[in-house]
Amino acid sequence: MKQDLPEHLASHAAEAHSMDSTHEGDARAPLAALLAAQRDAFLREPFPAWDVRARNLKALRDVLFAHRDALAEAMNADFGQRSKAEVALAEFVVLKQEIDAALRHGARWMKPQRRAVGKWLLPGRAKVVPQPLGVAGIVVPWNYPLLLAASPLVCALAAGNRAMIKMSELTPRTSALFAELIGKTFARDHVAVVNGDASVGAAFSALPFDHLLFTGSTRVGHEVMRAAAANLTPVTLELGGKSPVIIGEHARLDDAVDSLLLGKTLNAGQTCIAPDYVLLPRGQEDAFIARARTRFAQLYPDFANNRDYTSIISARHFERLQRLADEAGASGAQLHALGTHDAATRRFAPVIVTNAPAQTALMEEEIFGPMLPLVPYDTLDEALRYVNARARPLALYLYADDARTVERVTRETVAGGMAVNETLMHIAAEGLPFGGVGASGMGAYHGYEGFVTFSKMKPVFTQARLNARGLIAPPYGRLFGLLIKLMLKA
Repeated sequence: MKQDLPEHLASHAAEAHSMDSTHEGDARAPLAALLAAQRDAFLREPFPAWDVRARNLKALRDVLFAHRDALAEAMNADFGQRSKAEVALAEFVVLKQEIDAALRHGARWMKPQRRAVGKWLLPGRAKVVPQPLGVAGIVVPWNYPLLLAASPLVCALAAGNRAMIKMSELTPRTSALFAELIGKTFARDHVAVVNGDASVGAAFSALPFDHLLFTGSTRVGHEVMRAAAANLTPVTLELGGKSPVIIGEHARLDDAVDSLLLGKTLNAGQTCIAPDYVLLPRGQEDAFIARARTRFAQLYPDFANNRDYTSIISARHFERLQRLADEAGASGAQLHALGTHDAATRRFAPVIVTNAPAQTALMEEEIFGPMLPLVPYDTLDEALRYVNARARPLALYLYADDARTVERVTRETVAGGMAVNETLMHIAAEGLPFGGVGASGMGAYHGYEGFVTFSKMKPVFTQARLNARGLIAPPYGRLFGLLIKLMLKA
């Protein structure tokens, strides 16, 4: 993959070029053996009771939370700078909620669900039985390495599955520690962590899992889906894209800017649902920038030495962001930096961008960093047309208090998820599924929807001892004709 392409799974970016790698066969053999071992173990226990699943979830929670500091330190070392406070908020809090919800509701989730049979099949009975699929594959990005490994695992374990997890090589310390902790907690034929280079990632994606969940870039998502298609492996793709913000005509602008800035500076914008560009009423650009400057200074005082701000993951990613800025500036855009950039520490301060031409990479690619273009609009219709003319995003943010605007944007746009007067927080809402649509992904997980993703919701019909089956059996005669006429008329 070229360095100037947007990626939020850079550890797997090379997979787009390595699906046909000569090393892939070398990597696939031990992975195939591991998958076979997990599948054999699953067949020995194809429907674990809830107390078994709950015990697995508690074991996962206990080992990860017992090593919170070590995991935070590993992430800090991998990023070059990432505060423990941010790790606690963005990774552990959301993960704890996911585990707690599964423990609280999982026994109910796995119960058979009664369904109607329709009057012509009475007195037969119907139900849907949530059945474990078998072995799940989980491909993890670098930007939230703990949350995006453990959260899908929670769903897979709650549904009664085994799991193999491919971590990112861009976070080698975190990946190694996570593998060590999982290895101490689970048998390898139950949960196994795989670490390795791009050839390992390519071989992993090509395995015939019972379900594969991939989090990463849209481009690499194409390659993963293509590899999975060879085995007809069902996939959940959590991708990205350009998540828009619409600030309504009468929105509380200062509140909107404060909220957006929090969402854009978390993990230095290296978040798949980070706001990517802002549509705001024409003439509010200067007020937006002024408020952003004031608020950023409050959030990150003494920015050059502030330890709460996260570094860009690698020199290559830092250079890509700089190229996006340079190209936009050379094309006539105005860059309003809220702080300084430091290539040595990979600290990239937020940059508000105005008048960026539509043909620049900044406006065409997912930014995945702390740059935020402003796009003025004159009417809400114009803003909606702008959003709908582009690929469907993973998230859409609306700042408005009037019900009519909220209703219109909700109904007239399609996005993986939507938040009103808030940024990012919908991902932490316990009862909401998380997933993309179109170019931003397919399928969903979290909570009950995650349980369903890793289950076969198997329909089961049970015929009663006394039934009317004989009335519709050959030889077809007058009684059959009258019955069919009645069934079609009713």
